[in-house]
Amino acid sequence: MRVLLDTTYAARAPYSGTAVYLQELQRALAELGEVEITPVHLRRRPAPAGGGIGSVRNLLLDKWWTSVELPRLARATGADVIHHPLPAHTRLSSAPQVVTVHDLAFERLPDLFDRGFRSYAHHAHRAAAWTAAAVICVSGTTAGDVRELWGVAPDRIVIAPHGPGQLLPASQLPREHFLYVGDEEPRKNLPVLLAAYEEYRGLDPEPAPLVLAGSATAAGAGLREDRNPPPQRLAELYAGALALVHPSLYEGFGLTALEAMSAGAPVLAAEAPGLRETCGDGALYADPHSPSSFAAAMTQLARDPAARDELAERGRRRAAEFSWARSARAHADAYSLARSRA
Repeated sequence: MRVLLDTTYAARAPYSGTAVYLQELQRALAELGEVEITPVHLRRRPAPAGGGIGSVRNLLLDKWWTSVELPRLARATGADVIHHPLPAHTRLSSAPQVVTVHDLAFERLPDLFDRGFRSYAHHAHRAAAWTAAAVICVSGTTAGDVRELWGVAPDRIVIAPHGPGQLLPASQLPREHFLYVGDEEPRKNLPVLLAAYEEYRGLDPEPAPLVLAGSATAAGAGLREDRNPPPQRLAELYAGALALVHPSLYEGFGLTALEAMSAGAPVLAAEAPGLRETCGDGALYADPHSPSSFAAAMTQLARDPAARDELAERGRRRAAEFSWARSARAHADAYSLARSRA
């Protein structure tokens, strides 16, 4: 079976979770050996413009890509299926189409998103899911949202959880810092983390630093930034972490938390359905609306090495339940479902 895979988003956002997903999925599908993947991307697509004329330009480019170029490439490669790793639809193609839905944060937490994007995504992404022959959801949480909020029939949904991010091995290092991995998107809840860290510093006479790894920025006592670290550096940060602190208000899956558990880092996560589903008993949980809840947990982990070690071991066991091989198997099933419905 030949699948045309649109990798445009990974090309313009190489540090994103979607980029990890596309990279690892292609590798795992190649190892599975049942699907021939042809990756394609819009080479001249600029980064998100944040509104204004730049966003209009990007929207027009995206429309041209999905309406003109993807159908042409599907015909040229003899694709049996077109896979959109974010919700989209190619109208002028007879090939059945599959979309991946990662989360419906903009539906669950509308006030945290730009009104224009929220309106566009509600209509365009939902329409793409309605018209797709198969809808891949990265978790039961996301599948439930897709059924409830978008009315997609269960028989068109395939649940395909991610595997952990693939990290280079790092030596065991002294656990000397707390770690946040991500950006400043409002739903990631960075203000609560920063308030919690400030409170923690008042509770611990020798507070550990907080490292912000990714694109998030902040200044203050004990705060350090490590901008978009490459895999080897990220592995070192996990190896030296007292805990990954993941305060997100909403996650469809929780790839960063799974990555940390797989790397052996203790995880302190927000009490949110997607994170609960991914982490199970492999994480310690706190109230995402309460800095004090996170501060208390950070203090506990900083003071109790035995508790950290036990949490890290639970995390490793939980992470071992996920793999990109199983994700690839579920994707292959989704492609077959799409072809059967064509």
